[in-house]
Amino acid sequence: MSYQGTYIEINLKNLKSNIDFLKKHLNPNTKIMCVVKAFAYGADPITISNFFQKSNIDYLAVAYTSEGVELRSSGIELPILVLHPQFDDFDLIDKYNLEPNIYSFRILKNFLSKSYKVPFHLKFNTGLNRLGFKINDVEKLYQFLGENSNIKYLFSHLGASDDLNEKSHTIDQIELFELISKKMNTMFSKVFKKHLLNTSGILNYSDYQYDMVRTGIGVYGYGNDSVYKEKFKPVLSLKSVISQIHEVKKGDSVGYNRGFIAEKKHKIAIIPIGHADGISRNLGQGKISFYINNQKAKTVGNICMDMLMLDVSGIKCEEGDLVIIMDEYNQTAEDIGDVAGTISYEILTALSSRIKRIIIDA
Repeated sequence: MSYQGTYIEINLKNLKSNIDFLKKHLNPNTKIMCVVKAFAYGADPITISNFFQKSNIDYLAVAYTSEGVELRSSGIELPILVLHPQFDDFDLIDKYNLEPNIYSFRILKNFLSKSYKVPFHLKFNTGLNRLGFKINDVEKLYQFLGENSNIKYLFSHLGASDDLNEKSHTIDQIELFELISKKMNTMFSKVFKKHLLNTSGILNYSDYQYDMVRTGIGVYGYGNDSVYKEKFKPVLSLKSVISQIHEVKKGDSVGYNRGFIAEKKHKIAIIPIGHADGISRNLGQGKISFYINNQKAKTVGNICMDMLMLDVSGIKCEEGDLVIIMDEYNQTAEDIGDVAGTISYEILTALSSRIKRIIIDA
């Protein structure tokens, strides 16, 4: 069979399986927010968000306002939290009925200056030390917000919920979040809804699921925890094709900067995917293998922008044959990340939008 070009398969059956697995750790009334930022972790935000909308997911989250606008413009009606709105985003947030994360007094003042009516989430810094107000800001927040009824949730973000060696740090974060919540409840004379747990938090600290949980990497098939690793099913597969095969003799070089010089005769396959598509240049020089007809073929020379080369000496293959770069059976994004010295998140989110996406329902 002859294949055409490079493509990503999005397996919706695996996506559903991951959601169902996470739900087993939750109370029936706990809401679920699924994160679709960064092109839905390399998948496709419209496809994934439509699936979530049809699957009774309660909320979506994006990093930036433009991502939320794209979803709204494509017919997504679920509540959407914008995790990192910028100073001049609020007109768009109001227009498209998005829910901003309010994380600093500078952002808060700008948001309040035009009397926007959209609900918002207040973020508190409990130890990750990125965005967020601190516990000592509660009184000042009341001065600004008073009886403002548009505060929809209080939330924070755990920094090491996947590492049980850092359990004391995580518990400190949880306890601080509870103190902040109680102080907010007292100051504002109301009980606020809350969300705190990420994917690893759902798995390791489910007693603190509060009103809603957030999951990003988990729904895409990765759990950051060896205990649960086998329970998740990767949603994305990355596949390509052999464009050309040729032989090089001893002394011939392959690729830029003569990155490979043959010590004997080799058969080389050219594959139409490169570092512009998300295959890191540091995976060249034989550091990783991809799969052709169930056999491993090592990279040869340097990864190019749009192509890479594989050594297929001894492999029975032809131009047009399938090349499996990443899937749930041969090697996952996590496996590739281990070789590249990074994490599955980076491997997935580096996948270029120019790669064709194909939907697999089963």
